[in-house]
Amino acid sequence: MKLYGYFRSSAAYRARIALNYKGLTWEPQLVDLRPPASMQHSPQFRAVNPQGLVPVLVDGDTILTQSLAIIEYLDETHPEPPLLPRAPLPRAQVRALALAIACDIHPLNNSRVLSYLRDPLGHDEATVNAWYAEWIRRGFEALEGEARRLGDGRHMFGEQVTLADVCLVPQMANAHRFHCDVTPYPTLNAVSAHLESLPAFARAAPDVQPDAPH
Repeated sequence: MKLYGYFRSSAAYRARIALNYKGLTWEPQLVDLRPPASMQHSPQFRAVNPQGLVPVLVDGDTILTQSLAIIEYLDETHPEPPLLPRAPLPRAQVRALALAIACDIHPLNNSRVLSYLRDPLGHDEATVNAWYAEWIRRGFEALEGEARRLGDGRHMFGEQVTLADVCLVPQMANAHRFHCDVTPYPTLNAVSAHLESLPAFARAAPDVQPDAPH
């Protein structure tokens, strides 16, 4: 398997965690999203993913985009250890937690959105950062309560790693990178700290990827 990604992409970070957690062998395909490289716009990459987004998983002749679809594919083709509960209700609850991050927080703070706020809309960096922090605040306030209700203090749901955890850690990393105040969310901080200590998560961290600045 090959994973097209970028070290700072939180969506690619999720896919790296899942691949590592499943114990799968995979080869990174580096896509530098930074100008002037901007490899996501190259004809070669657009042939792989017309959206120009990472991650992309290539498994033999199969090409998959969208991190949650990739992770569910991995969970169904390599079911152990599971990232989604088997029973319908807990499975839906884990999906809801994951989607609260992947659909409600992340898209508003995606690099494409931030770039558009800067140019052509003309907002300065302080305004862009305030935008970022506001959506982190709204999302994390809700997730803090859900994690207290559904998790064990080390996981977002239950007592095992799930898709919700795979989504939380990259989003927490982004919150730190943009200097958001995360002190009001002690449960999320405790969960993220525990997860980051696990080998599958640690090996997926942005700063240890081959395309990260060293």
